[in-house]
Amino acid sequence: MALKHDKEPSKLSTFLAGDVFKGLLPFIGLVVILAVMYWLTEGKIMQPKRLRLLLSQVYYPMIVATGVFFIMTLGSIDFTEGSTLGVASIVVSVLSFYSIPLAIIGGILTGAAIGAINGFFHVKFKLQSFIVTICTMYLFRGVCAYLTTETAIPASAAIKALDSDNLKISITVAVLVVAFFLFKFTRIGNDVKAVGSGETAARFSGVRTDRVKFLTFVAAGALTGLAAFVNVIKVGSITSTAGNQLETQILISLVLGGLPITGGAKVRFSNIIVGTLMYTVLNNGLVMLGFESATQQLIKGIVFLVFVALTIDRKALKVIK
Repeated sequence: MALKHDKEPSKLSTFLAGDVFKGLLPFIGLVVILAVMYWLTEGKIMQPKRLRLLLSQVYYPMIVATGVFFIMTLGSIDFTEGSTLGVASIVVSVLSFYSIPLAIIGGILTGAAIGAINGFFHVKFKLQSFIVTICTMYLFRGVCAYLTTETAIPASAAIKALDSDNLKISITVAVLVVAFFLFKFTRIGNDVKAVGSGETAARFSGVRTDRVKFLTFVAAGALTGLAAFVNVIKVGSITSTAGNQLETQILISLVLGGLPITGGAKVRFSNIIVGTLMYTVLNNGLVMLGFESATQQLIKGIVFLVFVALTIDRKALKVIK
């Protein structure tokens, strides 16, 4: 009689390989990074002054990440957040001398316009999103550099006087609450997940895929424009480096938060909050430990690669749209 050598996988191995564990991994990663940084900094990272500094670096990236979250849920990608923030921040600064509400509206409309350009070329000409947004990233980064060539662009004293944690927290929480409601309880969330899971199938099921993609890019740009207002009240003046490398920070944050780069139905809204907090804690901890910039980039790159390897859904892997 032939003996059976195959063994059924244990419950532990099944759990570690399953979706439940992958869903918990970002939370585990956040706790681990907090614990490691608390130990390495001898508890200094949790001091009230440090916590306030850490939170001040979370607000506008989390607002931007909320818009990018919807784009990545589509299975697309956007590299223009940094340049959009820079241009919108210039608009907010200039308009702040006339009216604060006008400055906010101007920033949002500027971001929405840039998002509309990205969405138009992506949808109309069927160009992959990363190609379109890399091109527009350089375009609007050039615009930002040109407008700030001679000197930094200051904002009005009135808008700088608004710099308070309560206001920034309120704006950030409001964005998260509205976005969560739209994602979880409306057709908008279902449509973006359907497109991310399979655009052809979504189209046959009645989803107007081109319209969904275009409006998602517009909305993401508008949120970056709102984030520009939060950025201006924090920094007070805009230079050519405004928003520099923000697109990389947002991408890393969302992946660290567990967002699959292929998008689709497996995304979780918690990816935004957990990922942004994880990146900020890691970045601040490395700065406090006195690592040089090159070493910081190396460590963050290693952490990023590890999380991609652990969280990526290889079965659904495809070219980014």
